[in-house]
Amino acid sequence: MNKEEYEKHKQYAGEKKPSMLRRRVGHDYEGRSIYLVTLTTEGRRPLFGTLAGRIDAEKDSPEAPHVVLTELGEVVKREWLDVSKHHPEVSSIAVQMMPDHLHGILFVHEQMQQHLGHIIKGFKASTNKHYRQLGYAATPSLQRKPGEKRDRSLDDREHGMLWSLGYNDHILSGKGELQRWIDYLADNPRRLMMKRQSPDLFHVRFGMTIAGRTYSALGNRFLLSRPVRLQVQCSRCLSDEEITERVEYFLSQAKKGAVLVSPAISKGEKAVMRAAMNARLPLIFIEENGLTPYTRPGGEFFEACAQGKLLILAPWEHHNERLLITRDKCLAMNQMAKEITNL
Repeated sequence: MNKEEYEKHKQYAGEKKPSMLRRRVGHDYEGRSIYLVTLTTEGRRPLFGTLAGRIDAEKDSPEAPHVVLTELGEVVKREWLDVSKHHPEVSSIAVQMMPDHLHGILFVHEQMQQHLGHIIKGFKASTNKHYRQLGYAATPSLQRKPGEKRDRSLDDREHGMLWSLGYNDHILSGKGELQRWIDYLADNPRRLMMKRQSPDLFHVRFGMTIAGRTYSALGNRFLLSRPVRLQVQCSRCLSDEEITERVEYFLSQAKKGAVLVSPAISKGEKAVMRAAMNARLPLIFIEENGLTPYTRPGGEFFEACAQGKLLILAPWEHHNERLLITRDKCLAMNQMAKEITNL
C-alpha cells in the first residue's frame, strides 16, 4: 500500500495498535529488495527441533549450540531453500530453523508480478501440506508412530495449521546489514541457550514503578539497588577532547562500582555508554521506544544482558515507526535518569 492509499483508508482502520507484523507504508513489495522474514508456529509450538550443544563450545565445534531438526523441520528448511524453484526472481540467501520459528533472508533480484506476501503465502501452503501429511495436525503428539492408523477423534482442532497468522519482515538496506543479519541468524541457537540459562534477565516486565513513574523493563532490575548510580549527561557542545575526558571519567567511576544511567542522546553520552558497554560495565539505559512481550536486545546489548550488566527501561508505549525524539522527550528522559540516580 502506498502512502496515498494508506492516508485514504487510515480513518477507517480504528485504533492503531503496536504490531511486528505490519508492512512498511510506501515500500514496493514487488520490487528489488532483500528481506529478513520471520515466521512463527501457531501457538509457538517447538515443532521444528530441539536445542543441543554446549554454551562454552567453540563456534565451529560440533558441540556448539545448534538445533537438531525434526522431520518436519528438515522439510520446512528444504522448502525455504527451494523458493527459487517456484519463484525464479527470488533467491534464498540464508535460513535458520529454531524450535518454534524460522528466520530466513530472501533476495528479490528482479521485479515480481506478485507482492512478497504471495511468496510467503505459497510457502505456508506448501509446508502446511507437509505438516498434515506427517501427521502433526492429527494427534496431540507431535507425530504419529510409523504405520499407526490415524484416529480422527484425536484431531487437534486447536492447532490445525502449522503457522501463526502473518509474518514479520525487515528490509535490509544499510551498509553491511546483510552480513550482520547472516551472522545473527547463525548465532541464534547460542542466544536461545543463553536466554534459557538466564530466563529472568530476558523477561520483559510491565508496570514497573520507579520514583513514581511507570516503566517496562528488560534486564537486571537489581542494578537499581546498587549503592552508586551515576547519571551520564553531556552537552552537545563538547569538543572531541572533552568527550574523551568524559569517557575516561565515567569509565573510572564505573570500574569503582557505579552504575551508569543515561538515555544516551548526545554524542558524548553515546560515546560514554558505548565505551562502558564494550568494557562490560553495568548500565541502565532509558529507551524512548517501548518494549513488547517479544522484545529481545540485539548484538552487544544481548551479551551485556546475559551477563547481568544491563537494564533497559522504557517509559512509553512501543511504536513501529521511526520517530525523531522531540526536545520535550529528551528533557523528560534526562530527568528520569536523574530520578533513578537519586533513588
